[in-house]
Amino acid sequence: MNKETVRVRFAPSPTGFLHIGGARTALFNWLYARHNNGVFVLRIEDTDRTRSTDEYIEAIIDGMKWLGLDWDEGPHRQTDRLDLYKKNIEKLLDEDKAYHCYCSPQELEEKRKAAMKAGETAKYDGTCRSRKEPVDGVTPVVRFKMPEQGATIIEDSIKGNVTYGNTMFDDFIILRSDGNPTYNFVVVVDDMDMNITHVIRGDDHLNNTPKQIHIYKALGYEVPRFAHLPMILGSDKARLSKRHGATSVQSYREMGYLPEALINYLVRLGWSFGDQETFSRDELIEKFTLDNVGKASAVFNPEKLLWMNSQYIIGSSSKELAELVMPFLVQKGIIAEGETPDREWLERAVETLRERSKTLIELAQSLHYYIAEEVEYDEKAKAKFLNEKSLPYLEDMKEALSALPSFTTEELEKVFASATEKNQIKMKHLAQPVRVAMTGDTKSPGIFELLEIIGKEKTLRRLEKAIKTISS
Repeated sequence: MNKETVRVRFAPSPTGFLHIGGARTALFNWLYARHNNGVFVLRIEDTDRTRSTDEYIEAIIDGMKWLGLDWDEGPHRQTDRLDLYKKNIEKLLDEDKAYHCYCSPQELEEKRKAAMKAGETAKYDGTCRSRKEPVDGVTPVVRFKMPEQGATIIEDSIKGNVTYGNTMFDDFIILRSDGNPTYNFVVVVDDMDMNITHVIRGDDHLNNTPKQIHIYKALGYEVPRFAHLPMILGSDKARLSKRHGATSVQSYREMGYLPEALINYLVRLGWSFGDQETFSRDELIEKFTLDNVGKASAVFNPEKLLWMNSQYIIGSSSKELAELVMPFLVQKGIIAEGETPDREWLERAVETLRERSKTLIELAQSLHYYIAEEVEYDEKAKAKFLNEKSLPYLEDMKEALSALPSFTTEELEKVFASATEKNQIKMKHLAQPVRVAMTGDTKSPGIFELLEIIGKEKTLRRLEKAIKTISS
């Protein structure tokens, strides 16, 4: 193994969509590799055949691509590597570092109950550890011989040295009776085969690490450097789960979040660089080290993520946002599949809404009143502004705008100034009824920008509808 080259891996189990916690683990590995000019390996740990599906594998890969976490090698699938695992199990058996165990599930359950009754830790008692002869008619499992004394020290780049007494562990199974190897074994063989130098993962794996260290050593492989990331918690300080709301990367994509915003938010869940809040991708690669990863669990705050997303929307160009919002316009039925609004016009419309939209869905919903042929009135807005008092103002505006040869913000401003002076009213008394007539609500961009983008023809139609609504 070339120690000069950092090699890390992200190894998700395809038993669900890419979780926020998994995405952060992938991100930290990706950043560590990129910062050190190393190699980022994607490995799919799909040996749990009852829960792993191709659909989830595709979803994980899709989520990684959307986040821009490109990998240098893979994706490798463990189910393609069974021969390699069995070869290494044979090696351990031949060297007396593992053994066949013929104890039945019933026997093991009886041993467990007896240990618990005696107030002892329920673990395998080593009945078959010295057995030399097979048991007829029984397909054995293979157990790994753990040291029976001493301690195992994990040198962790985040947590420091963590010590486990070896008596805590029993001789655990590395090959089931159905011929399938177990997680703690295959993960080590994969790391060996892929020359992994640093294992960066969630600290829910910390208790597995002593077992894996002994397998590395038994197979003659140098133990990689470990870094166990603190958990991500919900607002109630419990581990982040579905009951806290959306927890998958796919969910945030569907809700109209930008990948850059999610990346920036995830990296700040446990890592910091002074007081800086937002980072470009290049800045993250330049500044990221494990030294600045905290030991304490991070709390996931959806409101902070929403704020972060709004900052990235504000910072995006109108051209980018016009491209990104198109699928949401189709999804919300604002435009038909295959329909393409004039791109220059759409960019101008987006420009007026960028600072008012926290997500792409909000942006799409606001674009509705620019694109739709008709708008529905909010009942409160209608009652307050589309009434007998505003009727003459709207009639004057319709007449004045009909005669307007140039429908620009400058010319529209002149028309409104003239109308307010004629009727001896403040701008808000004219602008709000017109705004409700145009959008159905009381909030929108500036009235002159609004009308210019809606356009003369549609503006006149909506004024006519408002006049009729009041008159009827």
